[in-house]
Amino acid sequence: MRAHAVAQPNIALVKYWGKRDTGINLPAAGSLSLTLDSLWTRMSVELADGAESDTLSVNGAPDSTKLARVSACLDRLLGPSRPKAIVESESNFPVAAGLASSSSAFAALVMATAKAAELGGDTLSLARLAGASSGSAARSFYVGIVELTAGDREIDVRCLARAREWPLRIVIAITEHGPKRTGSGEAMTRSAATSPFYRTWLERQDGDLDAARKAVIERDFDRLADVAELNCLKMHSVMWTCRPPVVYWNGATLNAMETVRAMRRAGAPVFFTIDAGPQVKAVCLPDVCDEVTAALAATAGVKQVMVSGLGSGARLQDQC
Repeated sequence: MRAHAVAQPNIALVKYWGKRDTGINLPAAGSLSLTLDSLWTRMSVELADGAESDTLSVNGAPDSTKLARVSACLDRLLGPSRPKAIVESESNFPVAAGLASSSSAFAALVMATAKAAELGGDTLSLARLAGASSGSAARSFYVGIVELTAGDREIDVRCLARAREWPLRIVIAITEHGPKRTGSGEAMTRSAATSPFYRTWLERQDGDLDAARKAVIERDFDRLADVAELNCLKMHSVMWTCRPPVVYWNGATLNAMETVRAMRRAGAPVFFTIDAGPQVKAVCLPDVCDEVTAALAATAGVKQVMVSGLGSGARLQDQC
């Protein structure tokens, strides 16, 4: 009745931003992402028949703010009459800070819970269960460069390229360590309800996803860079034009973007993307990774730099 799992977060190059059906958490559009290898969340789940309520600890401290969402995920997996759960989570990167911590957390939670309850299920089935709690968590079940497509009632997910097939590097510039003021879910809802650009955003998503997929298949870095940067800017433009606006960026975010843009203008194979938060992710080819890392570390306002390659999908562990 106890199991352990680990999952890596993923960063989206083509974002889904918004829900087609909030009841089943179905994304409004498809997406393309990179599963990271050096960032991780480990989850331990114990199903305790005698416990009166679920408990959650994050990095060794009780966390009541995230417990309701964890309990809802467990209800979805096991049913409302399930035994209560003792859940322990540990991450090696900032949580709720724009680094897709929910993607790794819910992927690991579903993987560990399914094992503890002896549910079974193939990778796609578990990914769909995790995606019902966090849309990006479904992608963290898959290795490398991942595509998620959203059908009328469910999602499909597949790996487009593994690390050995296209060894991209991701350099993450941390510009704030604290949690973001507006959660992604709230920002998505507000964007869909009030931004005058949201409908246009959705209409153009399929074109961006097709272009990004083709770039990955053909290993066309420059084409992927063009699509990813534009898609990122379009998503944040939607947020800026909702009411009240959601602006995650800070001065260091802009500085880091300009560092990456200057390197790309000078011919370096690197581009930026930014999820719902202030952190800048620079995607590059391996031969310039050290140069990109040094440039971002020297950028005004950047507090920390993390480097990652492409990683594995969610998996069980003997112990945490």
